[in-house]
Amino acid sequence: MKNITYKMVLLAVAIFSMVGFTASNTFEAQTVKCLLQTKNYTGEGAYIAVSLINDKGGYEQTLYMVGDDSEWYESLQQWYRGIGHKEDDVDAISGATINPGARAIIAFDVPKEKLDKGYKIRFESAVEDQEYYTSDLEVPFTTESLNGKFEGTGYIRYIRLISK
Repeated sequence: MKNITYKMVLLAVAIFSMVGFTASNTFEAQTVKCLLQTKNYTGEGAYIAVSLINDKGGYEQTLYMVGDDSEWYESLQQWYRGIGHKEDDVDAISGATINPGARAIIAFDVPKEKLDKGYKIRFESAVEDQEYYTSDLEVPFTTESLNGKFEGTGYIRYIRLISK
């Protein structure tokens, strides 16, 4: 009986240790809602990669992908290079393209630990057989910018960020 109780205590300690270890290694996310308004250009729907850019200007992670046909992903050149030409992880965070003059509401999670640390949220855009904008819009990932409106320079007219 003593042996069984001892093993149960060891098992309980092991489980609690693993739970504590797992919880401490998960990141706390900042959920950001984004109203995205495109310009009234002519042509097909826009593909837009929303990426987290680190404090050195390099690609960190994909936050959202507007456009779900992987055939056109490589037209977003910087983003495509950043993901290493692998689209496997994009399916869960992608949606349909946005037509000219249309609006869409998207949401994405950003690690809170990156907030106010020099990171940016980049909106990279492309339209089939038209110009490509490496940085249609870049927004500093700061407390102040998480509730604001920002103008684009390419296919994006503006975005409005709303953070919980």
